[in-house]
Amino acid sequence: MFAIKSPQHYLNQAGLRTRVGEILSAHASHVAIITSPQAWKAVNPQLRESLEAENIRYQCHFLTTECTDVAIASHLAAVQQQEASLILGIGGGRALDCAKAVAAGLGDGVLVTMPTVAATCAAWSPVSIIYNERGGHVRSQPLSTMPLMVLVDSEIIAQNDVRYLKAGIVDALAKWYEFRPYKQKSDDSLALNLKVQAARLAVDIFEKYGTEAVRDNELHAVTPALIKVIDANIAVAGMANSMRDATPAPGVAHAIHNRLTHQPELHDWLHGEKVGFGLLVQSLMESETGQPDAQLLALLRQYDAPLTLAPLSGDRAAAMAAIAREVKFPASGAARLPFSLAAEKIERALMATEHGF
Repeated sequence: MFAIKSPQHYLNQAGLRTRVGEILSAHASHVAIITSPQAWKAVNPQLRESLEAENIRYQCHFLTTECTDVAIASHLAAVQQQEASLILGIGGGRALDCAKAVAAGLGDGVLVTMPTVAATCAAWSPVSIIYNERGGHVRSQPLSTMPLMVLVDSEIIAQNDVRYLKAGIVDALAKWYEFRPYKQKSDDSLALNLKVQAARLAVDIFEKYGTEAVRDNELHAVTPALIKVIDANIAVAGMANSMRDATPAPGVAHAIHNRLTHQPELHDWLHGEKVGFGLLVQSLMESETGQPDAQLLALLRQYDAPLTLAPLSGDRAAAMAAIAREVKFPASGAARLPFSLAAEKIERALMATEHGF
């Protein structure tokens, strides 16, 4: 079995928020918008005016918590009551994951996603990440309903803090470093080979345009370099996640990320920042010299990924031992990797970061 679960259309255009009404008018006259207060402010008044110009009725449902099962159920009930024919998710990963989960709950609703940051591939990726009310990872929920469209307004993303772009670059880089090791034991999976090729394309884009894109984002300027990096963060990384077969290739760095979300001291770290630290730990577990991959380390430094668990409080050694024990990874996936994921090995790698790199 091989499947590609992806949106039907992807559009990245500066000022796209002024055309959302025109684009949606062919698909719906009544829209339920799932967003956050901050994201809604970022796209307006232009998006609101574009909906009104096309006589599209809409109602906003604001996500003010984590993307939890309770939040999803609440928004699903509200959207069902509204009887909208299209769901428009606007915002970062939490709002988009909530919108995707609500659309899946409806079963027959049309879904459109509009990311306001390029910090993850959530607008494209065929899963919703579910958290508890404290921000701890609960599960990754596969989706049956994929977006009809992903609409990206690069002007909105350019106005955001460059920290989000850097975190998105690291999250996209992770696909290459996470998927590639599986090929050492098995090179006959079409899905895996396509995932690796897509992931490599993202790395190539960052090598060529990453430095320029970060500088342009700092200047809040939409440029060809920034557009290419936004596309890599959202579309290319999302595409790598979209190719599936009967043998999943779960990511080690993301598994470490998932456990780190349960550390309250790290709650302010972005998704890509936790993933970046997870990449460092993974590289140490792969290493025979006790040193991380030099190219990876340079990239993590370039994009300001954290290289230590500095915010941890109390007995740091005990905390790291607990983190190592509680990293969850399917045994079937671990058996296909060329390095051990034993708790003691994760713990040694975590402790090694205490010395700094």
